[in-house]
Amino acid sequence: MNIKDTFVASLVPIFLGFGFVIAKPAFESFPPILLMGIRFTFAASLLIWWFPIPKGYLKRIFAASLVANTLQYSITYTGLDLIDASSAVLLVQLEVPFGVIFAYFLLKEKPTIRALIGIAIAFVGVYILTGSPNLDGKFIGIGLTILGSAVWALGQVMVKPLSKEINPLALVAWLALFSGPILVMSSAIIDGNTINYLTNAKFDHWIIAIYIGFIMQPITYGCFYYVLKNNPLYKVLPIVTMGIPPTGLLAAIFLLGEKPTSELFIGGAIIIVGVILIVFTKNKKEEEIK
Repeated sequence: MNIKDTFVASLVPIFLGFGFVIAKPAFESFPPILLMGIRFTFAASLLIWWFPIPKGYLKRIFAASLVANTLQYSITYTGLDLIDASSAVLLVQLEVPFGVIFAYFLLKEKPTIRALIGIAIAFVGVYILTGSPNLDGKFIGIGLTILGSAVWALGQVMVKPLSKEINPLALVAWLALFSGPILVMSSAIIDGNTINYLTNAKFDHWIIAIYIGFIMQPITYGCFYYVLKNNPLYKVLPIVTMGIPPTGLLAAIFLLGEKPTSELFIGGAIIIVGVILIVFTKNKKEEEIK
């Protein structure tokens, strides 16, 4: 990966880790699904005018948006609403081992022994982390966050081929255009009076919604899909994945005032060790193609 792509990739965890954590206070005004609907609606309204309709790709983009955006963000952020942000930001690192698992079953990419060991270690870390007192009795939140990580990994398997054929920002725009309205309508059905939430939301929570919709979403995923288009996944993941835990933890501690427990630090460290083993395992076939 060249210097330019490395720099672009490094922006992803900074914006994503920070945005993931600061979304939590906004749940006081917006239900998680509605907030995600606002996020994608804002992103689409900013970007969609700059790109033509990707004819021939709309069905694939719609399918990818249902999994990678609509379903995944509904599940993950509902889980975030139920547990501490510091715990959630570590649990979402399971996206990497789940990615290896889905790649094996859907893309027939056989994982190395090192990757399998990394997966096992990561799940041991999850077991330790979930023993933290601040997660006591919060099994639904834990389960949703882990499930969301699995759905994210599945979504990226669907998005990866599209990222090679469509402009990265155009892909962000059209994925968001499909996801935003569906999420808003889903929230109206599940959560109730959407207009009431929108009109009574606090000003600072609207600022958070504006940040994650107009700034974080275009920059984060525009950068991610751009780098993914030009580089194999095993080169992108180390930069993107390793930067999220420290960014997210620092934001949770200093902005939200959370106090992570020793179980969280130990379990989180073990998860990260497992993820490192996975992401630094090179795919020999892909290397030969390059």
